[in-house]
Amino acid sequence: MIQNQWNNELASQQKQGLDELVYRSNLVGSDRSVCNWGGGNTSLKTIEKDFRGRDVEVMWVKGSGSDLATMKASNFTGLRLEDIKPLIEKDEMPDDEMVAYLTHCMLDSKHPRASIETLLHAFLPYPHVDHTHPDAIISLCCADNGKEIAQEIYGDTFVWVPYIRPGFTLSKMIAEGVQSNPNAQLVLMEKHGLVTWGETSEDCYNQTIAMIKKAEDYIQARVQEENVFGGCKVEALASEQRKAILAEVMPVIRGAVSDSKKMLVSYDDADDVLQFVNSQNAEKLSQVGAACPDHLVHTKRTPLYIDWNPTTGDTASLKEAIRSGIEAYKVEYKAYFDSNKHDGDVMFEAAPRVILIPGVGMVNTGKSLAMAGVSGALYHRAIAVMKGSTALGEFVSLSANESYNVEYWPLELYKLSLAPAEAEFSRKVAFITGGAGGIGSETARRFVSEGAHVVLADLNLEGAEKVTAEINAQYGEGRAFAVKMDVTSEEMVMAALAQTALTYGGVDIIVNNAGLATSSPFAETTLKEWNLNMNVLGTGYFLVAREAFKQMKEQGIGGNMVFIASKNSVYAGKNVSAYSSVKALEAHLARCIATEGGEFGIRVNTIMPDAILQGSAIWNSNWRNERAAAYGIEPDQLEEHYRKRTTLLVNIYPKDVAEGIAFFASSKSDKTTGCMLTIDGGVPAAFTR
Repeated sequence: MIQNQWNNELASQQKQGLDELVYRSNLVGSDRSVCNWGGGNTSLKTIEKDFRGRDVEVMWVKGSGSDLATMKASNFTGLRLEDIKPLIEKDEMPDDEMVAYLTHCMLDSKHPRASIETLLHAFLPYPHVDHTHPDAIISLCCADNGKEIAQEIYGDTFVWVPYIRPGFTLSKMIAEGVQSNPNAQLVLMEKHGLVTWGETSEDCYNQTIAMIKKAEDYIQARVQEENVFGGCKVEALASEQRKAILAEVMPVIRGAVSDSKKMLVSYDDADDVLQFVNSQNAEKLSQVGAACPDHLVHTKRTPLYIDWNPTTGDTASLKEAIRSGIEAYKVEYKAYFDSNKHDGDVMFEAAPRVILIPGVGMVNTGKSLAMAGVSGALYHRAIAVMKGSTALGEFVSLSANESYNVEYWPLELYKLSLAPAEAEFSRKVAFITGGAGGIGSETARRFVSEGAHVVLADLNLEGAEKVTAEINAQYGEGRAFAVKMDVTSEEMVMAALAQTALTYGGVDIIVNNAGLATSSPFAETTLKEWNLNMNVLGTGYFLVAREAFKQMKEQGIGGNMVFIASKNSVYAGKNVSAYSSVKALEAHLARCIATEGGEFGIRVNTIMPDAILQGSAIWNSNWRNERAAAYGIEPDQLEEHYRKRTTLLVNIYPKDVAEGIAFFASSKSDKTTGCMLTIDGGVPAAFTR
């Protein structure tokens, strides 16, 4: 239930003007049942000094592409009201003309482009205005009998505006409706949302919450939980069973939705999602249309509903239903595009953003985990709206043409253009073993800096979690996660790759980097030492590569593996027979996998570095002393010893190896597989011959 969160102490700390608007906006946006992610807008009218020092009436309004929950003062645009108010005398004003005009009204050209709904705020004669998309209000506005119900709730204090896409005409209709009703306290926008106002920022916020609560209370009194969405049709599978099924099917989904560009995939099995997908009416209701125009760009008009019986637990039939369902969805989406397109329109990816699976939950797709999450968050709102609308009457939505004209509306597309440009590893998932170490952590940071999502797998979970926390703090929550994994344990390797599928939908890049090293004369090499090297560096690399290979094949969109071997792969070093032998095994295993992976677009290459002392757990162990003894020098002389034996007289650092890994994993090496690259400063003894 909605709560009034106004805090007088915090509010009083805000400077009058823009700061109080920021406070109110963040408060409104913080409750997603009040305002969608990226949706809604707020405004404040005040007096400011212009560039000539004159007092002018200015309206501050949300800038395009920002989110009320997190926006700052810099996300608002100031516009001179004396330039805008006369526009209401016009009979019509096309969108492009309106946008061009508003740019001339800006107080500062450096401000962001003003909200699509700027005129809605400007034409209302109130100091503070909120436009929101509350679940309860949209439930009312998307019910076939919504206007009649509104009369019961609000009496003569509301203005009902029939659906029309935002812009000049809608703004004028709202202003004229309010002007013609002296009792007006709110505007209800059919299939869209709510407009409220106040003399102070607090008054405006209180009015927003009060109007929502009236609708919410009315709806709650009529909701019968046992009959919601027609009642329960199937029972949800147990949590662990749901996860096991999703770990199998999410790579299939990821492959099927990734056409010209890869997508990331997330899942959601919250209680409201399960109640909806398991209901009698879920399939029919889900195909009516979007619950709010603001949803369309991120959820498309409808989700994909998978007709599958969860009681069978048959994942093979589920995979087939998913594949055929996604292909059919693409065909239907293209037909929708073709029948509504305008000259110059370019079709988005045709695959679904929301996939509903009875007994299991909801799967969401997007260009990043964050954007997949946005699609999911918006569909939670859609579920809430459908729950409310069906408690009142029948859920209705925009027509296909109305939906298209929002989804491909140039002013909505402009918001998308504000997103950062995609980089080399955008939309890709990298799984790095030994992720807590020097090479692993540096590689993770290298990948994420160019758009990737990364999984840091390591026995040292605490170290991997520390690196993960640093990455997420810098690049955003969800860009990395850590998992404890012993590469010699088949069960832990399988579980780690399954968790990767559950978290991101699959994997694109494997960096086989986990390592150890031992040193002893050959005659003194024990079977225990030999097996330790073979288990970690041989069997471990095999297990990780095998499980990743399976997942990449299931996705069907190719992949990359980079093995971190050693110059010892081709150089017979002294007192390291076990280590050198298994490093040679690694390099050849990579070539073997490359020969089988080619037909599936899976490339496998090997990096052969030398003596990475920086940030290395191996070199901070007894290995340092053992190698120093083999060369007859002191441990603290090793770095200089290794530098001097290179032809380039350099030391090799984790970032050097990370660059090599990034090259092999990137589009720059698209036609290279089965290759070995030395990054050792040029050690003549290790030159291939």
